[in-house]
Amino acid sequence: MRGSQAVLAAMCIGVLVTASSAGAQTVKITPLGSHDGELCPLDRALIFEDPDGTRILYDVGRTVRGANDPRLGKIDAVLLSHVHVDHIGDVIQPSANAGECGKPDFSVKATPNSNTVNIAAGKKATLIVGAEMPAFFRIKMKAAGGDPNLVKLLRFGAHTRLGKVGVASVPAVHSNGLSPEFLENAEVLAANGLTAYVGPPGGYVLQFSNGLVAYLSGDTGITAEQDVVVRRHYKASLAIINIGDNFTTGPTEAAYVVNELVQPRAVIASHVNEVATKDGKPLPNTKTATFMKAVKMPVHLPLSGRTMQFDGSGKCVSGC
Repeated sequence: MRGSQAVLAAMCIGVLVTASSAGAQTVKITPLGSHDGELCPLDRALIFEDPDGTRILYDVGRTVRGANDPRLGKIDAVLLSHVHVDHIGDVIQPSANAGECGKPDFSVKATPNSNTVNIAAGKKATLIVGAEMPAFFRIKMKAAGGDPNLVKLLRFGAHTRLGKVGVASVPAVHSNGLSPEFLENAEVLAANGLTAYVGPPGGYVLQFSNGLVAYLSGDTGITAEQDVVVRRHYKASLAIINIGDNFTTGPTEAAYVVNELVQPRAVIASHVNEVATKDGKPLPNTKTATFMKAVKMPVHLPLSGRTMQFDGSGKCVSGC
C-alpha cells in the first residue's frame, strides 16, 4: 500500500511540475499606453518577454515616460519600425495617466534625442533599426550618454538573435521622414515643410523560444510580403497589426491582411488612432469594433498595463 501511495505521490508531483513548466513557457506581452486599462489613440508601445527572460520594447512612442518609467523594468533591446514622431517619441507624459485618454498630456519634450534614444541609452539596451537609420541613431545615442555600438542595423531579409529570441526584418509600405526637431541646423527643412528621409520603414518578425512567431507590422498598408514572407516563410501565429486608417491600413484593410494574407491564430489590434475602449471594454461604432467584427480569429486589445500571455501556437492563455 505504501508503495502505491509513493507512486501516486510521485505522479502528482510530476503533473504539478509539468503544469508549472508549461505555464513558464508563455510569451508575456505588456502594452504601455497613456492610460491604465484602456486603449487610447496614441498607444504604440509593447514589451515582449520571452520565457528565457529576454525583454524587448517595441515602438516606444510617446506613452512610455522615459527610461525611468517604472513599468519598464529590465529592457534588453528596443525595436523601432520607423521615425515618425508617434513612434520615435518627440514628447512624453509628465506622470501616469496625465490628461485624458482622448487627449493625453504630452507636455514633456523628448527632443532632440527622442524618447526611443533616451530609453535605449538609459537602459543600456540594444537599439535595432533598419534602412539608413543607424548612423543617425549612433550620433543620438552618444549625445544621450549611451553607447553608440549598441545601435544595430537590421535590414530587410536579415536576422539576428536577442537571447533566445530570433528577430527578422520584414517590409512595410509606409513613409519614414524624420522631423526637423530631431536634427541640428534643420531650419531649411522646417521652413520648407520637409522631413529628412532615412530610408524605408519596416516591420519585424519575432521567433520566441516557446515556438511563438509574432509579426509586428509597424505602420503599413497591404503588401504581398505579408503572404509570401510573413505567412509562408516565417509562419507567424500572432499578428500585431495597425488598423488606424489614413496613415496605415484601416480596419477593413487590416482585416483582409490577417484573414487572407498572414492568417495567424490570433491578432492584437494596434495603432488605432481613436479612443477604442471605456473601462477596458471596446466601444461600439469605432474602427476597433469594425475590425473585431471583420476578423475571423480572436482579436485581443492591448489594454495599457495588462499583461497577456501566449503559448507557442499563438493562443492567449492569460490576460486577454
